[in-house]
Amino acid sequence: MPEPTTSRPARALLPLWLAVLAAAAGGWLMDLAYPDVAAWILAFPATALLLLALIGRRAGGALLVGLVHGLVFYLLLVSWTSRYLGPIPWMALAGVEAALTAVCVIPIALAYRWMPRAFPGTAGRLIALPALVAALWVGRELVVGALPYSGFPWARLGMTQSTSPLAALSSWVGVSGLSFLMVFAVAVLIESVRLQLWHRPVRLLVPTAAIVVLFVVPAFPTAAAGNLRIAAVQGNGPTGYFDVREPYSVIDAQTDASRSLYGEDIDLLVWPEGSVDSDPFQNANLARRMTLVANRAGAPLLANAATERDGEYFNTSMLWLEDGTADQTHDKRHPVPFGEYVPDRAFYNAIVPDLIGLLQREYTPGTNPPIMQVDDALIGLAICFDVIYDDVIREGVNGGAEVLILQTNNADFRGTDENLQQLAFARMRAIETGRSVVNISTVGTSQIIRPDGTTVSFLDADEAGAMLEDVELRSGLTAGVVLGPWVQQVLLWGGLAALLIGWWRARRRA
Repeated sequence: MPEPTTSRPARALLPLWLAVLAAAAGGWLMDLAYPDVAAWILAFPATALLLLALIGRRAGGALLVGLVHGLVFYLLLVSWTSRYLGPIPWMALAGVEAALTAVCVIPIALAYRWMPRAFPGTAGRLIALPALVAALWVGRELVVGALPYSGFPWARLGMTQSTSPLAALSSWVGVSGLSFLMVFAVAVLIESVRLQLWHRPVRLLVPTAAIVVLFVVPAFPTAAAGNLRIAAVQGNGPTGYFDVREPYSVIDAQTDASRSLYGEDIDLLVWPEGSVDSDPFQNANLARRMTLVANRAGAPLLANAATERDGEYFNTSMLWLEDGTADQTHDKRHPVPFGEYVPDRAFYNAIVPDLIGLLQREYTPGTNPPIMQVDDALIGLAICFDVIYDDVIREGVNGGAEVLILQTNNADFRGTDENLQQLAFARMRAIETGRSVVNISTVGTSQIIRPDGTTVSFLDADEAGAMLEDVELRSGLTAGVVLGPWVQQVLLWGGLAALLIGWWRARRRA
């Protein structure tokens, strides 16, 4: 059978009405790939449906397809944002993410129009085109994860694989690299069908074998570095934004849940984000209570509270010692827009003054390293949504962190999928970095996770309790940590450069 050639512009594979339906179905399936359902395998047909809807589309059609896909996906995925504040924040976030998705899938549609003309051979269709499509997909994830304001990298494709055999690949190429490999595999399968490679089974062997290999790659090795006996306490206190609370009710709940640990052999006691009612550096009563807990536990207390310094507010974790001092602190790096601060407050206040008026405190982004030392061990930190930002995790591990401690407060999203989605991201971070993870929430679900992603112990949502484990410490950097930033940049800029080359060659061959 001759090599496939074409000099004409690619025709749309699906009529626009069917492409829109396929994009919507893809958005629905993609949501099911994330927790609560967490059917990771559905990420592949979801990706395929979006790509099929984009093949042969012009910019306008691709914009519509991407918008529909993005709206269905994000409205389902982040429906938890409406838990207390109603539909406006939910629809605003989903709308912005969908609009960015719509714009960013246009280059993928253009790749499907230009590349078959630019590189019409089998190698071009089975390697060059899928690689470019996958690179542009990752570029879309990076753009959505960075814009607007601090971005929202919540819905990266690789993050769907926390319980999949493919998760180990993140330790080699990072989460973005995993997204690339997944899309590449789907795009290769699509082109294999379009080229009817079942008539040439020898040519089908190579892509088939490559995809099979992806499922059996072991995790990148890291070295054992001892153990740290860590206790993590979920107080289930009134830590939600709208929870009715009495003075000291939050620290009371945390203290009550910690009592079962007194007398145990503990190296570090961990409380979650928002585990202290107010700034213990300015409230002597809170400071005394924390010192008492640290002494009764016989270990330093890693707690978290809103703190104020020089007129600025921070979301701060502090290592509170038995002598009542706390010289090691870390401030949350990426405060949540419209949750912990309001960007362009005057503009948004004019639109929705009732909602904006609820957010009186403006948190400042932290600049101190996400690392603390406990005895001879270094721990890496990420506060709440900071777990989804690569820079925070990589800075901690590159700084020598031998275990990751992720403190979070999910009380504003009780009864939703938010905590389970965040927990899946924590599991992916364990696998990607080759580190144990202690993910502790105020209200659950909390878990201690091994470097391979398996759970050591857990606390269900809406229950008070404590976990105590000898947590394995690991040293050494995975390839995913070292190469991850480079992989992202190569895919982003290399994908755009390859698209321009494809356009230039397609014009010359027209």
